[in-house]
Amino acid sequence: MSSIKQNIEQVITQIASAAEKCGRDADSVQLLAVSKTKPIAAIDEAIAAGHCAFGENYVQEGVEKVQHFRTTPHADTLVWHFIGPIQSNKTRPIAEHFDWVHSIDRVKVARRLSEQRPSDSAPLNVLLQVNTSGEVSKSGLTFDELAGVAADIASMPNLVLRGLMSIPEKAHDYDSQLTAFQSLSDAMTTLQAEHPQLDTLSMGMSGDMDAAIAAGSTIVRIGTAIFGARDYPTNT
Repeated sequence: MSSIKQNIEQVITQIASAAEKCGRDADSVQLLAVSKTKPIAAIDEAIAAGHCAFGENYVQEGVEKVQHFRTTPHADTLVWHFIGPIQSNKTRPIAEHFDWVHSIDRVKVARRLSEQRPSDSAPLNVLLQVNTSGEVSKSGLTFDELAGVAADIASMPNLVLRGLMSIPEKAHDYDSQLTAFQSLSDAMTTLQAEHPQLDTLSMGMSGDMDAAIAAGSTIVRIGTAIFGARDYPTNT
């Protein structure tokens, strides 16, 4: 059974290979270790392996982990990303504890995060979640909504709009994956005309990482390939 350290090394090798195939620098793609439902001990192993960026989906669990690691020697090196759905009544703990939020899909949520961000904290880095496949069951903005929401968020004092995120419809063939990711990349290029600071595309997981990197992903979100299978909680 491989260790978390070995798993991270294997994923980094896969990122480098995918980047090389499309003429990109491997350092232009960040590995976000998705640690949702995983214990502190597993995150400790990843930190010992040199990893510092972690993604959490559930507010209470994520906040507890952030608070735990604030009391450790690693506190200043860790970066915490909230990547799950956001209920408007749970924005305060996200605003108070995380460095990044990937899943903004409503102006109301963004406004609350800005208002609730502590004055002694750096502005919160945020991404707009886009429903690239148009699935009714999925969260995210439509492509038509992007420009208006981006303009609203860009004016919020305690947020920095950094880019876009998507969780496209599952596809098993490379060409379909690439098409879905390319649509998000194209939307980013369009938005950059008005918001030149945009520099982040959060897209790609274990099964579609190569296509995401080919389309321009700068953050790939990898969980099971690093930490193993998950036991999901019954509530958030």
